[in-house]
Amino acid sequence: MDLRVAAYAVVTDETGRVLLAHWHQGRRAAWTLPGGGLELGEDPEDAARREVFEETGFHVELDGVIGVHSHVIAAADRMHADVPLQALRIVYRAHIVGGSLRNEVDGSTDEAGWFSLLEIDRLQRVTLVDLALGMAGLAQP
Repeated sequence: MDLRVAAYAVVTDETGRVLLAHWHQGRRAAWTLPGGGLELGEDPEDAARREVFEETGFHVELDGVIGVHSHVIAAADRMHADVPLQALRIVYRAHIVGGSLRNEVDGSTDEAGWFSLLEIDRLQRVTLVDLALGMAGLAQP
């Protein structure tokens, strides 16, 4: 079994909108939280800040861990591997301290944007979004 440890951030603005990034991998695409895998030896907090900046253009300060979620992906559901994957996801609350909204170029995401909770309900999204919004007290988990 492979293991992927990743760090994500729930970032909201003054109106309660949530910052999301549009993930794409081959024919798969959906909205997700800004974040992603840790590099070898990288601190999870550093990874969360780095990934938010790479995917959205914003510098953030972390406000603490709001949850950790583990999920096993069966080998048959993986695109480029023949063993299961355990995804261990550390979720932080964060707030913006600088930067400006922009889309990532040549990365795993291709768009970033702000969405109200009602708009999020209508989006094609990964389950992590709903789990994290529940962890943050913004929606039912």
